[in-house]
Amino acid sequence: MKLEKMPAEFVAALPILETIEAAGYEAYFVGGSVRDTLLGKPIHDVDIATSAYPEEVKALFDRTVDTGIEHGTVMILDHGQGYETTTFRTESTYTDFRRPDEVTFVRSLEEDLKRRDFTVNAFALTKDGEIIDMFDGLSDMDNHILRAVGEAEERFHEDALRMMRAVRFAAQLDFKIEEKTLQAIKDNAHLLANIAIERTNVEFTKLLQGKAARYGLLEMIATTLNKYMPGLETVDIDLIGYADLLADQQPTNDEEAWTLLVFELGLTPEDAGLFLKKWKHSNDMVKTIKASIKLLNKLRLGDVEAWDLYETGAAIDNALRVATLSELVVDVPKLESRYADLKIKTKNELAFNGGDLTKGMGLKPGPLFGKILATLERKVVAGDLANNHAVLQAEAQKMVEKETNK
Repeated sequence: MKLEKMPAEFVAALPILETIEAAGYEAYFVGGSVRDTLLGKPIHDVDIATSAYPEEVKALFDRTVDTGIEHGTVMILDHGQGYETTTFRTESTYTDFRRPDEVTFVRSLEEDLKRRDFTVNAFALTKDGEIIDMFDGLSDMDNHILRAVGEAEERFHEDALRMMRAVRFAAQLDFKIEEKTLQAIKDNAHLLANIAIERTNVEFTKLLQGKAARYGLLEMIATTLNKYMPGLETVDIDLIGYADLLADQQPTNDEEAWTLLVFELGLTPEDAGLFLKKWKHSNDMVKTIKASIKLLNKLRLGDVEAWDLYETGAAIDNALRVATLSELVVDVPKLESRYADLKIKTKNELAFNGGDLTKGMGLKPGPLFGKILATLERKVVAGDLANNHAVLQAEAQKMVEKETNK
């Protein structure tokens, strides 16, 4: 098969291939960029594979970076953009099920492609647009099938994360996992315990946003992969419920995906924080999700007050988007309008602060000091007081006098 037109991303990288080939070596575009081109999807990273060894590649270009030279990868910077170029290689046993004990550089493209994970990821593309397909990946692509290259069990023993990649690709591409590949996942699911949670997180997060997320998630459960994922070991029923929510629409970003999951698991904000930390999420994401869950859990019980919306703060868009994705029966436009109408969105917007209490009223920091500011904040949010300095100062004065006369 030959491409009728090379995507611009490949055209821009052609000088790399031409330079390598002019020196007597082979060079091809490989990996996800070739797959996505065939599927008509946007290309993200252009990866190159070559028969030239790393030192031979470096000798051909003026500007290179050793991004992973122990595995044969060199970043070539000569043409304005960085292109990762990796030497054909074979790999030995994988004692830890995630990294090869030894990497051997070879001159054979076939030997290199044999170690790829799935047939639809094992294409090579020549500089002339010719597709090299050694494992019938084009047929699998036409039939929307995800199949391991060679023996699935061998591929999963090489890198156990490939099992998560299988359910993730199935979700993203809307492909069905081939029977032998699926059985190999079931038989080897326990190997996922060897994988760093950060790597599993990346695949799981992408799965949840795939157009066939329901299928991918159900296969993840059916193969028991979730038994080796923190906090998901014994929640099959909740995960199946989550999968059903993903049948018609999917989250559009990571925060939505994980907030919806936490909500479906029925976690409190505090438990959500512990759960998300196990998955090594950032502090910012944890903060957003905890604030969202606090509001969503209250909405589950009924209407909420202005203060609840105010406390949600910058997480409000995420919370209301998840409310739409969930089975909550709430008037999202009305909640959006109520939030927009709040007189202040943060404490910093309050027209009266601690400096006004000390300098303007001579009040020293103490229990009353904090009580006054907290009361003014709540009353402004509730709409009981205008966010006006004179109005708030008068209210503060009343509170001081009341305490003084006790």
